[in-house]
Amino acid sequence: MKKAMKNISHLIVLCFAAIGFSSFAQDIHFSHIEHSPLTLNPALCGANSPMQAVINYRNQWSKVGVPYSTVAASFDARLNDGYYMKEGNFAMGINFFNDQAGAQRMTTTIANLNLAYHLMVANESTIGVGIYGGYGQRAFNDNGAQWMSQYDGTSWNGNVASGEAFGSPNFKYFDVGAGVVYTYLVDGGYMTQNLKKVINVGFSASHLNRPKYSFLQLDNERLDIRYSAFANADLGIENSRMRVQPGLFYMRQGGHQEIMFGSNFGYIIHEGSRSTGFTRPITFYTGVYYRLKDAVIGRIAFEYDVFALGFSYDMNTSDLAAVSKTVGAFEGFLRYNMGDGGGFRMGKKINRVRF
Repeated sequence: MKKAMKNISHLIVLCFAAIGFSSFAQDIHFSHIEHSPLTLNPALCGANSPMQAVINYRNQWSKVGVPYSTVAASFDARLNDGYYMKEGNFAMGINFFNDQAGAQRMTTTIANLNLAYHLMVANESTIGVGIYGGYGQRAFNDNGAQWMSQYDGTSWNGNVASGEAFGSPNFKYFDVGAGVVYTYLVDGGYMTQNLKKVINVGFSASHLNRPKYSFLQLDNERLDIRYSAFANADLGIENSRMRVQPGLFYMRQGGHQEIMFGSNFGYIIHEGSRSTGFTRPITFYTGVYYRLKDAVIGRIAFEYDVFALGFSYDMNTSDLAAVSKTVGAFEGFLRYNMGDGGGFRMGKKINRVRF
């Protein structure tokens, strides 16, 4: 009887999970999505730094059976940064992530190559266009899987045939996507003035080729196109140590959508020196975001010169909270961002703000 109740509880959990998933897209998502730039939009490749590397980790639903975990990493760099060009610059990047979900370790692995070009359209404005192409693999471990068809009315019975048949426990697919980003930047002068302002607005479409996405090798089972739009900013408050970083992110894939918005608030603990470079800037950030109908997200981050370390915690507000006990996800990122020396202004170098 105890085992039967356990199996029924697992079924309830899956039902709540399905309800929770209805509020966001099918693809992997991050609460620090702006710190997984090539996942958000391929045109962000080279958009805000001459060179950038990011590692992300997310652990989700630890109170609901086996946790879902995601590891991602990306690297992007400008190919012609350092030259005095009036038109713009090219960039290249790579993006990788691996996601494991549930007791059967449903695994999704993707590796993409990104290319982008950023065109100067005004003294403080660029428009970037980016594309990506790569391969994905999806697999699961069918050993020990328990199916509803094996419930005999009292408990789960492994001697009852599941009736499930798969062509293969894994499949591979080719994936392509594209995006565009507009960046507005005002150089901030001296550190004490704190005048730097950066605004990014972008739109992208992933899985444009609609790859086959089925363990049963069905032609009509294809991955839906994921449409993403976002706007975020890094705004210095003049003659103060404060910075504000508002953001709005929208994703839609098939019949599912995600809307996330909020802001980070930064305090410059220690100002850096532009002239000597001996003194490194230190900034502390905290913030709150809300993923509509899903979670409230608390954030903290520390930035030391070109390095940043951040963490977030998702507290469920959806129906899944009844099972997860509001424990949604823990997430962290580590970023290297060359920052200074990025961007161009009518053939002259300008300093680009780090996010």
